[in-house]
Amino acid sequence: MENMHNNEFTEEYWTLRYQNSDDAWDLGAPSTPLKEYIDQLSNKSLAILIPGAGNAYEAEYLFDKKFKNVTVIDISPEPLKNIQERLPEFPTEHLIQGDFFEHKGTYDLIIEQTFFCALNPSLRSNYVKHIAELLKSNGKLVGVLFTDPLNATKPPFGATKEEYTALFEPYFKFKTFEVCNNSIKPREGRELFIDLIKK
Repeated sequence: MENMHNNEFTEEYWTLRYQNSDDAWDLGAPSTPLKEYIDQLSNKSLAILIPGAGNAYEAEYLFDKKFKNVTVIDISPEPLKNIQERLPEFPTEHLIQGDFFEHKGTYDLIIEQTFFCALNPSLRSNYVKHIAELLKSNGKLVGVLFTDPLNATKPPFGATKEEYTALFEPYFKFKTFEVCNNSIKPREGRELFIDLIKK
């Protein structure tokens, strides 16, 4: 199954990175752009998915703010265990260990936080297509993408604004697509905030 997606960054790969704390992207808290976006959401019953969520501080933040329907998926069991330890009351059926590309469901909102940059770049068009499949009509993809090249051979992988536009345009209307004005210092000018509506 792995080969079908051409993804050498497997469950074992990510589990090792978590166990060795090889996760410099892990902020230990929700990123400011997403925190501020979540702060202005009023509908607490939105069906929200966070794919490739890692330690899912965004899920924790949403849960603490009484959002009732947050699902987290990650290929490695490690970050899911971390969430359970931090949030014992988080519903376990909403913590899914598995392959995002095989996940089925229907969501109002999908939050992108360092999942896209963790994927083999050859999977990007599959990612965009599957995000669109999982969203309800007028559902939204909201999150942060890196706008610099980053690494060539291992995650995180970056891209340019132009590359992102070409990937997302067939499936989404662009509500917000601009460099974040509230990034943390090391990421200043390197993060693109996206608020995209399914066509």
